[in-house]
Amino acid sequence: MGWRVIPIEPFIINIPQADLDDLRERLGRTRLPSEVPGAGWERGVPVSHLSELIEYWTTTYDWRVHEAELNAHPQFITEIDGQRIHFLHVRSDDPDALPLILTHGWPSSVVEFLDVIEPLSRDFHLVIPSLPGFGFSGPQPDGGWTLDRIARAWAELMARLGYDRYGAHGGDWGSGVARELGRVDPDHLVGIHINYLLTFPTGPVDDLDESDRARLEGLERFTGDLGGSMAVQSTRPQTLAYGLADSPAGQLAWIAEKFKEWTDGEIDRDRLLTNVTIYWLTNTASSSAQLYWEFAHAWSRPERSPVPTGVAVFPHDVALPVRKLAEQTDTIVHWTEFDHGGHFAALEQPKLLAEDIRAFYRSL
Repeated sequence: MGWRVIPIEPFIINIPQADLDDLRERLGRTRLPSEVPGAGWERGVPVSHLSELIEYWTTTYDWRVHEAELNAHPQFITEIDGQRIHFLHVRSDDPDALPLILTHGWPSSVVEFLDVIEPLSRDFHLVIPSLPGFGFSGPQPDGGWTLDRIARAWAELMARLGYDRYGAHGGDWGSGVARELGRVDPDHLVGIHINYLLTFPTGPVDDLDESDRARLEGLERFTGDLGGSMAVQSTRPQTLAYGLADSPAGQLAWIAEKFKEWTDGEIDRDRLLTNVTIYWLTNTASSSAQLYWEFAHAWSRPERSPVPTGVAVFPHDVALPVRKLAEQTDTIVHWTEFDHGGHFAALEQPKLLAEDIRAFYRSL
């Protein structure tokens, strides 16, 4: 693709103790805001909820335990298109296993996939990158990191690893990256599996049943009442970032809200805090938010993907897709509706998600 060959180097996370001490000190000096008496989640994260999380983060959570868990998996760093790319690379014991690239979204990280590594690595060679600007792939050296550019970088990464034939899975932004891979690298991508898909009507919806119309109403709520973070990060990500980069409590609130509202139950606190701690320690509040700005300023209706696509629908996601509309933009060959789970499926329902991914690729 015209990029100079750059080596892939082993990587180990080793955060300086001074950075952890600084985090704890800042948490100890948190100044909490006032709130309207009796207000609930409709105005944002309640003070009582955040206070409990701050207390646990300060006194009980142990970053070193989770750092070691991440380091138990082979990690690497390389450079693609001028961008530092961090990724986990877990090879299956089956030498003939299909390579599978897993892509997270916002406000997530590679932590989201930790609980699916073991079941999926029985059947797949796993490549799990941090998105450009996120975590240990941050920050970006330049602008313009759209979904198309990320997908082209992922195609280069898989080629650099020697994978000529592979599959892709993603949720949130990772879903968009996987679908773009279907357009930029269809000759090497055997299939796309996603657990997040927004479907928009392009004309009359008279042929949709009551259930599908209800899903479209949920989409309106997501782009309206639940879309505050998307609106800010699509327009003024840099201004927001000053507060998040200077206050770990602010960074925690900004992310914890999504893990509460976009799921159907409590996410494990240590998983949540490991995710937040990575954003904090790598100072990537600003660089991760830039993806929203890039998308908003470069969006155009994508061409139909020719690659076979599987969709896993979890009922408590922020918005649920309509299959009739999805079939207009994607080559849908597999569709599963689950009874439990939400936006962060790999964290919430790792066994169900892993089995659905496995079933989809078996069908191909």
